[in-house]
Amino acid sequence: MSAGGKHLISCLELEQSLGQSSLRIVDCRFDLTEPAAGRLAWLESHIPGAVYAHLDDDLSGPPITDRGRHPMPPPDRLCEIFGHLGVADDASVVAYDDAGGMVAARLWWMLRYMGFEAVRVLDGGWQSWVGSGFPVTSGLEAYPPAIFRGEPRADRLVLRGEIQRSVRLLDARDGARYRGEVEPIDPVAGHIPGALNHCWKDNLGDDGRFLPAETLAQSLTKACGDPPDAGLVHYCGSGVSACHNVLAQCVAGLPEPRLYAGSWSEWCRDQGGEL
Repeated sequence: MSAGGKHLISCLELEQSLGQSSLRIVDCRFDLTEPAAGRLAWLESHIPGAVYAHLDDDLSGPPITDRGRHPMPPPDRLCEIFGHLGVADDASVVAYDDAGGMVAARLWWMLRYMGFEAVRVLDGGWQSWVGSGFPVTSGLEAYPPAIFRGEPRADRLVLRGEIQRSVRLLDARDGARYRGEVEPIDPVAGHIPGALNHCWKDNLGDDGRFLPAETLAQSLTKACGDPPDAGLVHYCGSGVSACHNVLAQCVAGLPEPRLYAGSWSEWCRDQGGEL
């Protein structure tokens, strides 16, 4: 299986897998400007079998691990969340959204952080599924509760105190926010000193699917100046879109990097952002 096939699944592959007892499909649609919209959209129409995970309620937690806008839930809370989603040891998880995989990648990363690797992101997301004419349904869905036994992989998560000048950083926000020309959300504009920039949207083609592995590798290498390695730390505004760059690096067949979950929203509030 290619690196992309390990981390991504096509709409056709998912459609052929519907009904498998171990399959867990999670709808991660979310609108930052209207937090209730994703759940309402899921209730109205979703991939058969899909349960819903809310970015604020399920994929974020209290500010224990970090103090960003979307703090990473602590390990015990993650076990509760994944158990509620029906993720047991033998499960296979597919996450999707309608934002190019940006929010779905957060769930992908969280599961891998907890040592669960049988998770893939639907390439092309909701739009590709509907555009392909595959079945949809509506209403509440739920899987039987499960016991999730994962353990955190501390090497995949970077905390504020670990950021040093020697750490290679890649900012996933768009160029204007990275350069500090605009800042629509956080109280301070700019980026962490020394960080380079690769907007997560540049991982996608015009069809909303991930670019080929070789193209992603070239794009990330160009952004970093050298081929990305496992020491690279990805961040963004709040630790969500940075997961998309982590995913892209894995799809490219490059070593899996690390995530600074607190990201700019934590950094710019902490001691003026100084190293």
